[in-house]
Amino acid sequence: MKKITQLICVLLTVASMNAQQEKGIMGYTNWLNNWTEFKPNKVDYGEANQILAGNISVNTKLLKRNIYVLQGNVYVTNNAVLTIEPGTVIIGDFETKGTLVITKGAQLVADGLETDPIVFTSNRSMKKAGDWGGIVILGDAPINKFGNVGSYNLDLDPTMTTYGGDNVASNSGILRFVRIEFAGKKVKGADTFNALTLAGLGNKTILENIMISYAGGDSFGILGGDINATKFVSYKSVNDDFKFSQGVQCRFFNSLAVRSSYFSSTKDGSRCMEVRSYEKKSETDFTKKQTLVVASNITMVNDSENINADIQAGLVKEAVYVAENASLEMKRSVISGFNPAVLLDSKTEINDANLKKIKFEEMYFNLCKGNIFTEYNSNNEDLESWYGNSVFFNVYSQSDNKETFIDIFNPKKPDFRLQLGKITASSGNR
Repeated sequence: MKKITQLICVLLTVASMNAQQEKGIMGYTNWLNNWTEFKPNKVDYGEANQILAGNISVNTKLLKRNIYVLQGNVYVTNNAVLTIEPGTVIIGDFETKGTLVITKGAQLVADGLETDPIVFTSNRSMKKAGDWGGIVILGDAPINKFGNVGSYNLDLDPTMTTYGGDNVASNSGILRFVRIEFAGKKVKGADTFNALTLAGLGNKTILENIMISYAGGDSFGILGGDINATKFVSYKSVNDDFKFSQGVQCRFFNSLAVRSSYFSSTKDGSRCMEVRSYEKKSETDFTKKQTLVVASNITMVNDSENINADIQAGLVKEAVYVAENASLEMKRSVISGFNPAVLLDSKTEINDANLKKIKFEEMYFNLCKGNIFTEYNSNNEDLESWYGNSVFFNVYSQSDNKETFIDIFNPKKPDFRLQLGKITASSGNR
């Protein structure tokens, strides 16, 4: 009897594991709980009692007991390590557009805890996207520019902002259980900062559980390098949520992008995921590796309560854009509420070679006006036929977001995992 009971327990455990939703963000529990904040404007972080300014050229530690204001452009130089204790709050100054730059060879060790995340936010009473600069981390891993060197300038010191090299396994530190809120300043006469720029980072850098909310530019700007990224969250960014370029080789797993019809920009170049091999073809060395993103269990959702009306009003665009010469292999991911789900660069010829570089398998396309198109081409029959082939196990549905996700509109602890059984119910319904 005891053996039978044990066997039943084993079978129930296996059944429970199989029942866990395998598409989109995943986990037996909601990994967004505890460390995220979906209403950062409502949080009182207190007043700063320490100033962070100028250059940091020796190993330095920021302590939880203090609240720091980040004034102007702050550079960590001379191979120094800036360590931040769990629970520490750093406030980006609005007047001086505070920006933290980790120069090549230096490290940022911001290793928070699920119960005690590290927070970068704005010092305005009414916080808005783009209040301060952001965080820029520069490494010496390969990029695909000529000479293997790039520079992230905007209004930064050009002597401090070079990145790129030959060290695939370089280590620029740790970002884990970190929130970055209201960053992404606009530079007059130039571009907009990313909330977090990862440029030329090597695969020994640890990047996990990072939430970016209300970025004025792109949330995550990933330029070259070789990285592993997991449990990234981009919430209501104005521009791209995840932008990959300059030959980055990225393994991207279990991450979330939430867009808003009424907050996210509808201009060209504003999407959940943009995969490019370069910004300027003339600066690109095509003998080097071009951008490759291998993404699995990504959830991309427009949280509108009336997607169809917003699409009709022109407020919703594509979720994913793949540019010429770039490669994206996406599996077991969810795209819900876009117009269309995926757009391929008009310069990308639809042929066997390119279709092998742009893969969508075991996907869940929901509530999208069209699934995969080529830019400026309203006829996507070839692409629908290709990606709709049963060998790819892609699923198509037109279900309301409330029915699709476990608890998407919970104001404090939303749950963006798929509801169990949803895929089975809609399989083959195109």
